[in-house]
Amino acid sequence: MPVTKSAKKKQKQDKKREIVRSNFEEKVKAAIKKATKSPSKEGLSYAFSMVDKAAKMHIVHSNKAARIKSSLSKLVKGPTSAPKTAKTTKPKATKKAAVKKTSPRKKTA
Repeated sequence: MPVTKSAKKKQKQDKKREIVRSNFEEKVKAAIKKATKSPSKEGLSYAFSMVDKAAKMHIVHSNKAARIKSSLSKLVKGPTSAPKTAKTTKPKATKKAAVKKTSPRKKTA
């Protein structure tokens, strides 16, 4: 039990912050769940923004946020996307030989 005035104030602040944090955690989890069940661009962008905000508020680690976003984006792309290893070959540009310009010189006798 807190004794000093500042300790009592800190306890009140912690309770308020805990409520805000838990409400936000629930919103993030709901957004992720909705995006996984029915992946769409709107739901995905909302889930991305919620995950980013959670990482900014230190609710989730930034690496975990990146991992969540990666797994969600894989759901939207699906197996129909083209493989990343296929490279298109472009014709290489050839350099033209540089031509020196000579300036007319005056002959002195």
